[in-house]
Amino acid sequence: MFPRRENEPEYALLNDPVSRKVNRYGTPIETVPEDDPRRKQPFVINGEELPQQNPNRYKQHGFYFNADNCIACHACEAACSEKNDVPPHLAFRSVGFVEGGSYPDYRRINISMACNHCDNPVCLKGCPTRAYTKFAEYGAVLQDPDICFGCGYCTWVCPYNAPQLDPVKGQVTKCNMCVDRLEVGLKPACVAACLGKALDFGVIENVPEGRVQCETEIPGFPRTDITHPNVRFQQMKSIQREMVRVDQTPVKYHRAEDEKRYEPELDPKKGFRRQWNWKKLLGSHENAHIAFTLSVQAVMGAFALVVLGGWLGVAPVAALQGSEAWLPLLGLLLALMVFGLFKLNMHLGKPHRFYRGFYNLRLSPVSREIAGVSLFFAGLAGFALFNLFDGAWAQLARNLFAGVALAGMAFGGYYMYRLYRIPARPFWDHWHTGAAFLGTGLTLGSLLVGLTALAYGALAPALARMLAGVASLGLVLEAAGLVAHALAMRPARSEGAASWYEQVTTFGWPYLLRNGLLLSALLLSGWLAFHGAPSWLFVPLGVVALASAIIGRALFYVLVIPTTMPGAFFWRNKGFVEHAREVGLADMPQLGVAYERHHPFRFDELWETIRTTSTKEKWDQLRRIFTG
Repeated sequence: MFPRRENEPEYALLNDPVSRKVNRYGTPIETVPEDDPRRKQPFVINGEELPQQNPNRYKQHGFYFNADNCIACHACEAACSEKNDVPPHLAFRSVGFVEGGSYPDYRRINISMACNHCDNPVCLKGCPTRAYTKFAEYGAVLQDPDICFGCGYCTWVCPYNAPQLDPVKGQVTKCNMCVDRLEVGLKPACVAACLGKALDFGVIENVPEGRVQCETEIPGFPRTDITHPNVRFQQMKSIQREMVRVDQTPVKYHRAEDEKRYEPELDPKKGFRRQWNWKKLLGSHENAHIAFTLSVQAVMGAFALVVLGGWLGVAPVAALQGSEAWLPLLGLLLALMVFGLFKLNMHLGKPHRFYRGFYNLRLSPVSREIAGVSLFFAGLAGFALFNLFDGAWAQLARNLFAGVALAGMAFGGYYMYRLYRIPARPFWDHWHTGAAFLGTGLTLGSLLVGLTALAYGALAPALARMLAGVASLGLVLEAAGLVAHALAMRPARSEGAASWYEQVTTFGWPYLLRNGLLLSALLLSGWLAFHGAPSWLFVPLGVVALASAIIGRALFYVLVIPTTMPGAFFWRNKGFVEHAREVGLADMPQLGVAYERHHPFRFDELWETIRTTSTKEKWDQLRRIFTG
């Protein structure tokens, strides 16, 4: 337990003699009823058990921030880091700011923010390993880094950038509300260290002495309807109608018509010049997700085509199943599944703990995706195995495993889509995500079947036309989703508009190239489907469609801008982090930037290796690229 000194100053002591029954969201402030047996359980922190000392132990607590008093001294950050032994490149609490106006009428708001210990913690629901707990004592949302396997999904779904993924240790940590201090009647370390009394703490909805406001929003603070955060604000000083961020995120905040709320909107601070930025696009940390989603969706699409086509008695598919291409096709599907799952697993901070991904099937879409994809893989493997045998019993086993695989495909494919419908990431939170995933499965799946059949001389004209038609359908579906997405994101009053801006500027030329490749693939597949063109055209069609899919999926991951808190010129500035890693400033720990521990799958490095190295060096470097 935290040792309390005899001469603790009054400002560091908790003082909540009374409290309300419910908060403004309608949630009871009592975290558990008075007759709940959890109140009788021992309270243990760091292996030490003590009887109840704080009379408000089972009430929801939260932070209070007075923006008028904050001078951005960062004492709160320092106190938090010292108490929790936080490394320099992380911060459980951080200070950023927004500003507006021009000299001499210049206004600035500093914002100190940590975890808000929400009523509806989406980090807890999203975590596949069940590393999070909504602590009955004090309502704290706690996270155990030893259970975490470093997928980082909690950092995606949190609107406030509270969970911190450590690129060195490969695990997530976050603010723990200093519950050990609360138990002995002390406020959290950050609050006790605040020089201007900008930070305060207590039972939620209690307004500290000398304060008059108790708002849920402040300019720069993301929307509250996602999680119902337990933080309250006071900001009385007049500010400009438009407040901008000083980090490189192209977002600013504009006062809404009700003259109270500030809504995010596009801030085109980088101009409108199109750029290529291939290195940034194809060298993303999320390239493992590109490899996983494209390969698994292609396999699912191909498997659904050949199995359902066989069950429905489609003649070209039945002919394929009796050809020399059938077993190589099944082997290729298994190999692609192994590749995708391997890349996804190696992307984890702790890949040897992959089995923990099944722990939260009740709540986490990630756990459900993993379960569904694993079931599909098992069914595919069984189906492929029993294709080596003949007889009625083998046919029965094939049908059984095919049914298992299709069930896993439906379940895992649905949650592969649902896990990206994240309100805190507006660029993803649109139906085009599902259209893109389904379209990729239809397009790449049909082309995978067609190219394999072509390689073994089994691509009959009827099969070629059928597969080209399915590929056309997938391309049309993806194109329709992209058009609808563009129409929704461009005028959006959210971070989605900023993502759209980055798409047409920072990655403007790759974006146009992807669109051109998509249109070319659609025209080529349509020609194959309706005019019976030569089968060898499946080769250029496959190349064009795959290039379009890779660029499109890379844009999908690199463009997303979360509803996060504003940073400063250096601290919590994504642009500065990228710059520091490129030029070597990340070698200086005092700058708060660290290199990634796990190397992502790099398409640019793969091409450079193939182009420039000798045969022996190629194999050595390819092995390093694919294994990280």
